[in-house]
Amino acid sequence: MKELHPEMAVDIEKAIAAKFPNKKIPKCFINFMKRFIHQDYMNDFLVRGYKGVEFCHEAMKYLDIEADVKGVDRVKVPEGAKITFACNHPLGGADGIIIVSTIGKYFGKESRLLVNDFLMNIKAIRHLSIPVSKTGGLQVRNLPQLIEEIYNSNDPVMIFPSGICSRRIKGKVQDVPWSKNFIKMSRKTNRWVVPVHFIGQNSKRFYNVAALCHRLKLKFNFAMLLLPDELYRARHSRYKLVFGEPMAPDTFDKSKTDLEWAAYVREKVYELE
Repeated sequence: MKELHPEMAVDIEKAIAAKFPNKKIPKCFINFMKRFIHQDYMNDFLVRGYKGVEFCHEAMKYLDIEADVKGVDRVKVPEGAKITFACNHPLGGADGIIIVSTIGKYFGKESRLLVNDFLMNIKAIRHLSIPVSKTGGLQVRNLPQLIEEIYNSNDPVMIFPSGICSRRIKGKVQDVPWSKNFIKMSRKTNRWVVPVHFIGQNSKRFYNVAALCHRLKLKFNFAMLLLPDELYRARHSRYKLVFGEPMAPDTFDKSKTDLEWAAYVREKVYELE
């Protein structure tokens, strides 16, 4: 039997306290959140001590999720070339697990990730991740330096340029416009960009809550609180992951702005559907 590591468990009460250090959170809300995020179910897996790519491989088994992977043979870059994998972000949990697992399986390397800072409470992927705050709270002081370090590394960088999960836009589940930073950093550090399309959706509830928050112009992303439950609901699911043709660093020239190039890569991702 695998040795257990209780220190790897998630404690939602501590996580919320760290995220909002100057606010008193009612105990009833904490207890509700423990049930809502399925803390016991998640911790049953987390305490097994898996880390990095192995964590993602085993998480897929634990959740009984699979992915039909296409287009890996298209990813042909010069030997030793660095790669940025740019992907749409429909799920907010299972998609990240599957992509990191797939990159590890087919390319033999651990990916570096830019993630919502709340995910830093999952110790198993903390060493791969750079936290980006999407809800306010504590900020990472040296974030620009950390981002530059991962792009300068030889490791693959896996990025969701939308920054948040897909929304229902004009009747279709799709990403919000992509940010330009992955273009700027990939060109600066001589990285090839590989478009990746993940085919899958969250529940209608998630997109309805996200739409309501948008209509009410709420600053806090309440839909984000649903993501642990969405991951739980993703059990026994099958998804599809499609890799596109790599784009050389010199593709992103001055014929377009970085924001326009980001939109171009986003378009290429959705063409893979």
